[in-house]
Amino acid sequence: MSRFNIRDAPAAAGSPVTTTGRRIRTHQGGSGYLRDAKSELFLLAVANFVGTDSFYETGGQRDDRYTQLIRQLAVEDPAWTAEMLGWLRGPGNMRTAAIVGAAEYVKARLEVGRGSGGPAGASVPDEAAGSNRKVIAAVLQRADEPGELLAYWTSRHGRRIPKPVKRGIEDAIGRLYNEKSLLKYDSAVKGFRFGDVIELIHPAPRAPWQGDLFEHAIDRRHHREKPIPESLQLLHNRAEIADRPVEKRRALLARPDASEVLQQAGVTWEALAGWLQGPMDAAAWEAVIPSMGYMARLRNLRNFDEAGVSDEVAETVARKLADPDQVARARQLPMRFYSAYRAAPSLRWGHALEQALALSMANIPELRGRTLVMVDTSSSMNAGFSRDGTLMRWDAAVLFGVALGQRCESADVFSFSSSRRHWGDAPGAATKAFPLRRAESLLRAVGRWKDGGWFLGGGTDTAAALRATFRGHDRVVIVTDEQAAHDSREVTESVPAAVPMYTWNLAGYEAGHAPSGSRHRHTFGGLTDQAFRMIPLLEAGRDARWPWEQPVS
Repeated sequence: MSRFNIRDAPAAAGSPVTTTGRRIRTHQGGSGYLRDAKSELFLLAVANFVGTDSFYETGGQRDDRYTQLIRQLAVEDPAWTAEMLGWLRGPGNMRTAAIVGAAEYVKARLEVGRGSGGPAGASVPDEAAGSNRKVIAAVLQRADEPGELLAYWTSRHGRRIPKPVKRGIEDAIGRLYNEKSLLKYDSAVKGFRFGDVIELIHPAPRAPWQGDLFEHAIDRRHHREKPIPESLQLLHNRAEIADRPVEKRRALLARPDASEVLQQAGVTWEALAGWLQGPMDAAAWEAVIPSMGYMARLRNLRNFDEAGVSDEVAETVARKLADPDQVARARQLPMRFYSAYRAAPSLRWGHALEQALALSMANIPELRGRTLVMVDTSSSMNAGFSRDGTLMRWDAAVLFGVALGQRCESADVFSFSSSRRHWGDAPGAATKAFPLRRAESLLRAVGRWKDGGWFLGGGTDTAAALRATFRGHDRVVIVTDEQAAHDSREVTESVPAAVPMYTWNLAGYEAGHAPSGSRHRHTFGGLTDQAFRMIPLLEAGRDARWPWEQPVS
């Protein structure tokens, strides 16, 4: 009987995150699968807040593993690594990891070019300098980032700055340095101010006004009392406002053109708070809100409420938060909207944040058939996830797991961990079904999960949890850090081999809990919804590529 050469048999599809066949133990003692270097780097990069501890690794350990992988692949496959870094800073929206990665990429390639380091026989092609320059320029997307990169480079590799690094920074300076960015980011608390960067890099100005700006930034850095060049009107306007006596400053906010005056002087909300030398009341917020960027508005919703901004102004803010074009340009991670909702759960913002969150997760497909969604809520998933400590790793897991469940034709969503909470306890899974409610908003559903006792704690008995919940589903999606505990049967064996199992890794540890890359076993990573778009491609028999590559049509 023919089993494979039949017309309707799905093609064998592969995904980019692949395992090597080598085995180790996970941090909890379960059977672990080593990934190839590209896969390990990608999963670590998209989950790595540089310098931040995770449950099983210190920030230093994670950073060392990250830089070692970058340096290895910068030599072995520089084109792939360069594309990954550009994507990481762009659609991936991981700022610090991209900057650190670009610096180590260049350092590794320069060392090989000088005959030290790197694999035996490795060499850097003639176009290396141009590639290095492009990588540096690509990851610098905000005006404070040239200084950030120089601070990292000098702290790790000394004060000598190689030419490709200088030229890449010069390219970025031409795009990023203007009057507004000088006022926003040039601060005495920075190790490298705009003037320091300019004196070190010697960039060529792209226009006469930029040459005046460079000269003024250097004078400003060295506290030279020189007149502001006439071409820099924004700086002139700011100087005029700064000269107003403190006791007369609030009177400006009562003027009908207060918002316009502040905009013409490049006054940010942070600058306004300092300039007033007093509280930011409703008048202050209402004057500066029109010039605030998307991220600034999103982060200050609670402040708007506490100051008592008018409903009319709040409606304007809400419309802009939910505007599809602004959401697309802002490129905020979905967790930002959840975090904003948690910080300011006012009825004035809830609907707008729900709309914005839905727009930021537009890549989640509508999956037909029956889907089992497993959300890891073990103790390791209770590790801090955001830098400010307001979000845990399981917050992100729940957000994505419930969002996927809502999009499926039919879904069973479970929280899982382990019944073994103390040494000597009997093994077994702890699972709790999360009932999806028709037409419930995603933010409300995630709040119900958080407040209703679906965080279980304990170990990570993934294999046992799968055996307890799988009931002939068409696919399984597991959102986890993959640090499964020891089980008599492995994770991959707990679901029939013919059923696709998709692991979404939110931590980037070295070992995975199952093989990946072929035969219905696939691992994704990242903090955006883009991974989910791979599922329909894989089930249609088409290879899913890296996020920066176009899928095969």
